[in-house]
Amino acid sequence: MNFFSRIHALVRKEFQSLLSTKSGRLLLIMPVIIQTALFPFAATLEVKNASLAVFNEDRGRASVEIMQRFAASGAFTRIIPVWTADELDEAIGTRDALLAVHIPVDFSRKLARGESSPVQVILDGRRSNSSQIVFNDLQSMLDRFLKDRAAMAGRVVPSEIVARNGFVPNLEYTHFILPCLVAIITTIGSLIVTALSVAREREQGTFEQLCVSPLSPEMIMIGKAVPAVAVGFFQATLILFVAVFLYDVPFRGSLALLYGGMFFYALALVGVGLFISSISKNQQQAFLGAFIFMVPAILLSGYTAPVENMPLWLQHLTWINPVRHFVEVVKGVFLKDASLARVLSLVWPLMVISAVNLALAALMFRRKAA
Repeated sequence: MNFFSRIHALVRKEFQSLLSTKSGRLLLIMPVIIQTALFPFAATLEVKNASLAVFNEDRGRASVEIMQRFAASGAFTRIIPVWTADELDEAIGTRDALLAVHIPVDFSRKLARGESSPVQVILDGRRSNSSQIVFNDLQSMLDRFLKDRAAMAGRVVPSEIVARNGFVPNLEYTHFILPCLVAIITTIGSLIVTALSVAREREQGTFEQLCVSPLSPEMIMIGKAVPAVAVGFFQATLILFVAVFLYDVPFRGSLALLYGGMFFYALALVGVGLFISSISKNQQQAFLGAFIFMVPAILLSGYTAPVENMPLWLQHLTWINPVRHFVEVVKGVFLKDASLARVLSLVWPLMVISAVNLALAALMFRRKAA
C-alpha cells in the first residue's frame, strides 16, 4: 500500500505541474484542435483546382467533342487554349497548367477511318504526384471517349475494368488522415510530456531531491509515465470524437482493441521519452531530443509514404519504430474492423519495443540516481 501511495503522490505532483497554469492546459488541448482543423484540408494528396492547357491543331468534330468533355468533367477548373507548341511549353514552364494536351492535326480524320491517333500529354514533373493523379483522370476521359465512338460506330467495345475502392469507397482523404492523426498527435503529446518531465526536475533543482526521497528509480519512472499515458489517451479520445462526430469518419472496429493497442504504444513512447529525459540536462535538450526522434519516426511510419515503397533494408529498420505499428493498428481498427488476431500481430512488436525502451530508461535512471 505504501508503494502505491508514494506513486500516487508523485503522479499528483506531475499532473499539478502540467495543469497548474493556463498555458500548460492550453498546450494539451490546442495542438489537437489546431491539427484536427488544419490537417484534413492542408495535408492532403487530393488534387483540386487543376488547370489544363490544350493545343488543338485539328479543329475537327472529334477534337471539339473531346475538348468539351475536358471542360465538362469537373476535373479541371481552368482550360487554357494555346495556339503554338511554344505556348504549350510555356504554360507548363510557368506553372499555369499542371497538364498539357497536344491534339494532332489529323486526329479527327484518323478516328473517322478507324485508325489510332495518339494524343500527346505533357506532365509537370516538378509536381509529379499531382500531375500523375490528374493524368489518370484525363486518361479515363480519353478511354471513355474512344469507347463511346466505338459503340456508336457499331464496333466491338473492348472489355472494361471496373474498379471499386475497399474500406474508403469514395476515397475521402479525411477518412485516411484523421485515423493517422490519432497516432501522430499521441506521439507528440506523450513524448513531449515524458521527455520534459525529468529535464524539468533537473532544471529546477528538484531531481536530486527525488533521488534521495523514499522513491526508487522504478517508482519515479512509473510516476512520470502515468501522466504521459493519460495525456496520450485524452488527446486520442478528442481526435476520435472529432473524426466520428464532426468529420463523419466511420468507426468500424472495437474501441477495446484500439485502446489496448494504444496502451502499449504509449508505453513504448514513454520509454523513449524517459530515456531522452534522463540524458538531457535541461528542457531545451529534451525537446530537441524528442524532435530528433519524432521526425524520422513519423516519416518511416507509412503515414506520408507506404513502407512497401522503401528500400528493403529501410523496411526492416522500420520494425523498431513504434509509430509504424500503431498507425497500422489505428487504420485497421478504425476503417477495416480488424480482428483480434490481426491486432495482436501488430501489438506484439509494440510490447517488445516498450519492454526494451523501458529497460533502457530504467538503466539510465539507476545510473543517474546512483
